[in-house]
Amino acid sequence: MLTTSGARFGFRATLPHLMGVPIGTGLLAAASVLGVQSILFALPVMEFTIKLISALWILWLAWKLINASRAKAQNTDRPFTFFQAVLFQVVNPKVWAVALAASAGFSIELNIWAEAARLFLGFSLINLFVCLFWTTAGHLLAGYLQRPVIWRTFMTVMAAMMASSAALIFI
Repeated sequence: MLTTSGARFGFRATLPHLMGVPIGTGLLAAASVLGVQSILFALPVMEFTIKLISALWILWLAWKLINASRAKAQNTDRPFTFFQAVLFQVVNPKVWAVALAASAGFSIELNIWAEAARLFLGFSLINLFVCLFWTTAGHLLAGYLQRPVIWRTFMTVMAAMMASSAALIFI
């Protein structure tokens, strides 16, 4: 998503989205330490519900990408806001899986608040660098995307990759 946003809107316009992902990821990791994983393990229907919502959300975003036109992206569309990017992490199954695994299996026996802070910082910093890479990659690709056929190919590939990731949620 950040690659596409960087390509469509540029690096600067994507900054709120770029910053929201690591903060949202860190908050989810911290929340998993503070007991969210207990709720999910106790109520398996919640896990399935989150997976279903995640898959539907990802498919909707892929649909938006495949139907995005170059003119629309320049005139009326906009990247995620900081808050939207933070909230998107709640339905991001990759973040849930890694955060729950980290909170359950990688404790260094700190008190619960220190452990939550440790995971928040770890997840946020790692994701910041990953997000910087993908946004920069998209921004650098923008010059190549001026031709309509290259633009359409890029958006189709990005949408297909995003849509295929929805199936991985249930594996």
